[in-house]
Amino acid sequence: MFAPCRARALLAYQVPPIRTAALRKGSRAQWVARSFSHSTRLTSNRGQSVDVFTVNQDRLMNDLHHTCQWGTGKRWGSLDTETGMSRLSLSDSDKKARDWFVETTMALGCSVTIDEMGNIFAIRPGRNVGPPTCVGSHLDTQPSGGRYDGILGVLAGVEMLRILNERDARTHFPVGVVNWTNEEGARFPISMVSSGVWAGEVPLETAHGLREVGGGTATMRSELERIGYLGSVPASHTSMPMAAHFELHIEQGPILENHKQKIGIVTGVQAYRWYTVQLTGRDAHTGTTPFDARADAMLAACRMIACSHDLAAKHSALASTGILTLTPGSVNTIPGQVKFCLDIRAASDATLETLEAELKAEFSRLASKDVTKGLDVSVTWRTDTISPAVDFHPSCIKTVRASALSVTGDNSLFREMVSGAGHDSVYTSRHCPTSMIFVPCRNGVSHNPEEFTKAEDCATGADVLMQSVLRYDHLRGEKGV
Repeated sequence: MFAPCRARALLAYQVPPIRTAALRKGSRAQWVARSFSHSTRLTSNRGQSVDVFTVNQDRLMNDLHHTCQWGTGKRWGSLDTETGMSRLSLSDSDKKARDWFVETTMALGCSVTIDEMGNIFAIRPGRNVGPPTCVGSHLDTQPSGGRYDGILGVLAGVEMLRILNERDARTHFPVGVVNWTNEEGARFPISMVSSGVWAGEVPLETAHGLREVGGGTATMRSELERIGYLGSVPASHTSMPMAAHFELHIEQGPILENHKQKIGIVTGVQAYRWYTVQLTGRDAHTGTTPFDARADAMLAACRMIACSHDLAAKHSALASTGILTLTPGSVNTIPGQVKFCLDIRAASDATLETLEAELKAEFSRLASKDVTKGLDVSVTWRTDTISPAVDFHPSCIKTVRASALSVTGDNSLFREMVSGAGHDSVYTSRHCPTSMIFVPCRNGVSHNPEEFTKAEDCATGADVLMQSVLRYDHLRGEKGV
């Protein structure tokens, strides 16, 4: 542990419930200037210390792009910052980004703890002892990813620490920033694996034993050791408890942009289930086997995949197939074996239960000779993953909502949303109050080099994140917990 920072003044801060200027009126610089004047007026009128915390947009973006020198990916534009990212977890480039995070947060006066999964907790002390209120996300990326997915959330947390130091602010309780290891699951094939270990949902041995994709021999444990991030502290919510967890993230979808909105208040994460569907028919010659004598596994699979889309739409759910394999794989042989994955998602577990039942019944019908007009095809299901729907904590959602109104000054500039993708906040919500904040990304594109979020939107999200942490800390101070 390292020496805590020393503040020269104690702020009995309160964040004003609403700002006088909406984001759609004037520049961000004008908005910040008016907001600061509003803060000063409140201080003099009420005779108490009131501070409005807003991030330094230029510094936030400079830090973000500075760290993207480690693992720079495919170029898509002419500017230096117009590249993607390829920073796989526990790679040499990931080590450099981690080193920067540790060195920077230590310089800001934080104590830094690294657990058995390489999760990094940078904690700034408060006036009282207790679990920290944290912001968290991840520095690893997809092999052909962008500069904002995960990275923005961590760097916004670092900017929060910088602002608190510049304002000489001491919170009631500690606050911190967490970098979660291998959130993407792109190199070691379980996404959110390290927050899952922290939550007690993924066994440590399973996580440490994960081998890198692509036939490599490295495991998570061997790579943690190699880059020097195999910590001695147990990866556990009991060893590193948090009072709350807030996560800023790009939406990874088009809703905010399409509605010209700035902030998504994430109330939960939709349920999803993954299956492997195996079809067995009969290999046969394409030129000598009439339709009524065929057991065409590929034709049946195509009908099932199309059916999954139609049934999901009926229930306002989603269904996708991203992997399909067949044998024997010859141009003049009817496939006798087909295997495909099926990913279904919905806002509620009950919807997925209903959808699963209907899919199984309909797939059986589509495999029968009444539909194939030939021979029966057998169909078997294997359930690979069940991820229940997650409802985030009402107090955190309320805090984010108040902060979104304070920052934007306009109810029409934010909306409540359910996340369609999994995040580390799914696992933190098992053990501490949690919520998320979304900001728009261009064309809803993510997991792509051209992933992009405007600097002003990054800063707006970072403002909401920081104010959410401070509001929650204020609630803790009032309750003394």
